[in-house]
Amino acid sequence: MNTHEPIVGRYVYVQCEGRTYRVFYEEAGEGIPMVCTHTAGADCRQYRHQLCDPDYTKHFRMITFDMPWHGKSNPPADFYLMEDEYKLTERFYSEFVVAFCRALDLEKPVFMGQSMGGNLCLELALRYENEFSAFIALEGCDHSPGWWIDPLNHPAIGCDGVATAIFGLMSPESPDEYRHETWWYYAQGGPGIFKGDLHYYSTDSDFRDRVHKISGRVPIYFLTGEYDFACTPEMTERTAEKVKGSECIIFSGGHFPTSEDPDKFKEVVAPVLKKIVQNDPGRRGGDAGRGSASSTESRSTSSRPERRVIDLDR
Repeated sequence: MNTHEPIVGRYVYVQCEGRTYRVFYEEAGEGIPMVCTHTAGADCRQYRHQLCDPDYTKHFRMITFDMPWHGKSNPPADFYLMEDEYKLTERFYSEFVVAFCRALDLEKPVFMGQSMGGNLCLELALRYENEFSAFIALEGCDHSPGWWIDPLNHPAIGCDGVATAIFGLMSPESPDEYRHETWWYYAQGGPGIFKGDLHYYSTDSDFRDRVHKISGRVPIYFLTGEYDFACTPEMTERTAEKVKGSECIIFSGGHFPTSEDPDKFKEVVAPVLKKIVQNDPGRRGGDAGRGSASSTESRSTSSRPERRVIDLDR
């Protein structure tokens, strides 16, 4: 029997920095809007497991999109005339995410970003805290140096070589099926896009002298895997210590938790989602008598991945 997933995909036109972008996005669920952004060089398929899971979608309107130049979102129409290589910047990234949320008429969504999107949580908290209700920074920190390098856009390496390189960022405990699926996403990236995203990640997103200015009025949750050497647990902990009212969770996982091990990620993020639902009862979706992750929390604690929580609420 043929079946359909609950995910619905559409296109929306987004205005940013004087250009119009045709942007592909997917969504599922109802309730509190949650906008999820992919890692450098990838696309919104990294969140397919979460958008298909009723433990997320019964209380959250889960939305994920392809940034311009990624997945099904084309580059600007005149990209072939551009003399400079593609480079993502802090200004464009933050303004584009806000413009996307406004294009969908979202009211104070939760923002969940992964890797470069995790770092972006800091910029959004500094400049646009009134636009969001919570931030979930996956594998995020205030500075990630050393990744904007020429071999990541070299004709002798190609996208499949780049994809193979990211295997080292994944946990050896993650299921092989999902590790190779994550590899597949990276093997399909456009030429130079992974390197261009890492321009933002490594050189244009240094928040070390700014994170202490985050007001703490909007909760920020940091979640980082122990096997991540691009954003190590120590880097995340150092950042969280500077952010007022934040919470830091270190777990046994890798750099791509939503796609490389969705089951473990669900266990780790469940308490965070429950807090967000409890703090916003008026907007949660159906089955309002329970938190979005209560069915997950009811499982035996012996099935939980190892985690250590550093509560930094001050």
